[in-house]
Amino acid sequence: MSVKQLSVFLENKEGKLKKAVNAMSQAGVNIRALSIADSSKYGILRLIVSDNELAIKALKEENFTVKETEVIVVGVKDEPNGLNTMLEILEKEHINVEYLYAFVSSKTDEAIVVVKIGNYEDGLKALENANANLLSKEDLAEL
Repeated sequence: MSVKQLSVFLENKEGKLKKAVNAMSQAGVNIRALSIADSSKYGILRLIVSDNELAIKALKEENFTVKETEVIVVGVKDEPNGLNTMLEILEKEHINVEYLYAFVSSKTDEAIVVVKIGNYEDGLKALENANANLLSKEDLAEL
C-alpha cells in the first residue's frame, strides 16, 4: 500500500507557496493533502497529489527542489481515540513516527492519516498485522 508523497523545498519568502501551488494547478494536478513545516530560512511543503510525475515536472520547471518519499496512509476512526489506536499499534512494535498529518473527507466516516516512519517495511507490517485500514493512491483518488 505504498503512497508516494512529494516534499517541495520552499524559500521562506512571500509568494513561494503560491508559485508552487500555481505551477501544479496549471499542470492540472489536484492536491489531495498537504502539510507545511517551516524554519526561519525555508519550508517543506509535503503533498499527496493526483499525479506525481506531472507535479514534479511542473515544479522543477519553476526551479523547485522536489523529493518523493514513501509514506503510509491509514484510515482511522474519526473519534477521540482513532489516532491513538493507530499510534498504539506502532508503539507496541517500537516504531518511531517521524511526522504525520491528517485530513477528513465527506466521502468517508474516517480521518485519513499520512504517516512517515523510520522503517517503512516494519511499520507497514505492524499496521497490516493489526488489520489497519491501509489506503492506496487509488483509494485516495476516490475521496
